[in-house]
Amino acid sequence: MKKLDKSLLKENIEKRINDDITSGRVGGCSCVVVQDGEVMYEGFFGNKEIGIDVDEKTIFRLASMTKPITAVATLICVDRGLLSLDTKVSEYVPGFKNMKIGKMVDGELEIVGDAEKEITVLHLLTHTSGLGSGDVGNYALSKMRREVEHSCLKEAVEHYSRSALDFEPFSTQFYSALFGFDVLARLVEIVSGMPYNEFIEKEICQPLGMAETTFTPTEEQRSRVTPMHDYIDGKAIAVDFPYGGMFEGLPLTYYMGGAALCSSHRDYIKFATMLLNKGEYNGVRILSEDIVKQMSTPHVPHEIMPYSERWGLGVRVIVNEDYKRLPLGSYGWSGAYGTHFWIDPENKIIGIYLKNSRFDGGSGAETAAHFEEDVTNSFI
Repeated sequence: MKKLDKSLLKENIEKRINDDITSGRVGGCSCVVVQDGEVMYEGFFGNKEIGIDVDEKTIFRLASMTKPITAVATLICVDRGLLSLDTKVSEYVPGFKNMKIGKMVDGELEIVGDAEKEITVLHLLTHTSGLGSGDVGNYALSKMRREVEHSCLKEAVEHYSRSALDFEPFSTQFYSALFGFDVLARLVEIVSGMPYNEFIEKEICQPLGMAETTFTPTEEQRSRVTPMHDYIDGKAIAVDFPYGGMFEGLPLTYYMGGAALCSSHRDYIKFATMLLNKGEYNGVRILSEDIVKQMSTPHVPHEIMPYSERWGLGVRVIVNEDYKRLPLGSYGWSGAYGTHFWIDPENKIIGIYLKNSRFDGGSGAETAAHFEEDVTNSFI
């Protein structure tokens, strides 16, 4: 195990983030690095001039960093025998029984054939289902926003079952931004007999002590949710967020498995520590060691995903040394508003970077790459 140099880590991280704040490319963020249970660095940064002030009480919209939590919820059900990776979605939502393959032609959906395989839990966890992916998925999403704008998870998933697939399941992979993990959340609801938000609270948040992680923040918590940042004409500005839930103004009644949780880095570090500790945190077991190993193992073959990272179960896994910023076996996820985390089992490191911005978000965010680099460049 390589050891981090605390002073060098602090220097690397703070120089980068202070430069980003000064240039306006970041409005505010928080970050934490933990190695072998020791907090090696924790920082809070904000641009008070534009109204973004970040401290230890600040809450962030997780966006797609919700997905690993939904993956864990799904795998809890797998651990308990309520689901398996091979479970067909149609067993619980019959509308998924006979899916069609589509393509977009001059802005219109054209059905090109029947899907030969049924969508399974594994396909959803690995973005290989074809559901909510590509141009066909974007078309279905545009329809969904009109049809179920004030809806709930159940109705949204029923809408998804009427959508065409972008490709034959497990023939390729393409990121499913919302649909795939919402279906997983609905499966958890069905097999557990519990609304999805209650399942997350009972089975993950309460046992881990994640009091700030929720779909439905209280008024007091909402007052601590960071404003959104944008970067326009070389200047940082704070921008309004759509009224409603924690993701794009969609309603609080829609407990999205793919995007709608909010949290703090002090909460999320507990979740990530549980995974690093092979399913256990402070004597409380959330997942079996075997299922955590499966989660952090690539399940999409090289032929489908010939890159330096491949999909595990709800996480990306570094599989090639060409990826210079993290060692092999590291895994984690990002979110559209600039949230990012990873777990490095080899060096027992967890890194979490949280911001909420309309600029430079998602898996390709420069801030995510820079944070990884700054940590990797801080080894003794």
